Amino acid sequence: EDRAEDTAWRRIGISHSSLDIPAWMFWPERVEYCLHREQFMILRVKKLSDDAVLPEYAHPGDAGLDLFANGDAEIGTGESAKIGTGIAIQVPAGTEAQIRPRSGLALKHAVTVLNTPGTIDEGYRGEVGVILINHGRGPFRVEKGMKIAQMVIEPVTRVDVEEVAELSDSARGAGGFGSTGDGLGK
Repeated sequence: EDRAEDTAWRRIGISHSSLDIPAWMFWPERVEYCLHREQFMILRVKKLSDDAVLPEYAHPGDAGLDLFANGDAEIGTGESAKIGTGIAIQVPAGTEAQIRPRSGLALKHAVTVLNTPGTIDEGYRGEVGVILINHGRGPFRVEKGMKIAQMVIEPVTRVDVEEVAELSDSARGAGGFGSTGDGLGK
């Protein structure tokens, strides 16, 4: 077993002992992804209109790329709208793009992404649209070029589905939807 782990670590060119962590705590493929993603990860972006704005990181180290509106719109109180970005993307193999709200829009205007996080699958090639909802007290005006959401590229874990007659027991069991209490100690 140790030999298989050592072989996997050698395959990606590092020794788990040099990291001062037990090899069993990490999948070599995930470590390889993290160590080399600057070399491997390219987000291909196609402008669907000449004046579309490419996604961009606002600051070094940011997790999310800003997405920009490609047109004007008004979202009434309690209403939602799909806002186009004027771009289509091709995410790297084995990843997805997650569309997440911008904290500034949520705090200042009570506007957020309705289906958070929205998922853009590896095979999707249509326009990136952002579904915004206005929880505010008045209409919200989206202007062309406005930052409307952020996009985070994440690895995807694929699974095989297996139907079973029974599931293993757990301490939680079927408890959900508030089953752990409200945290107020009552």
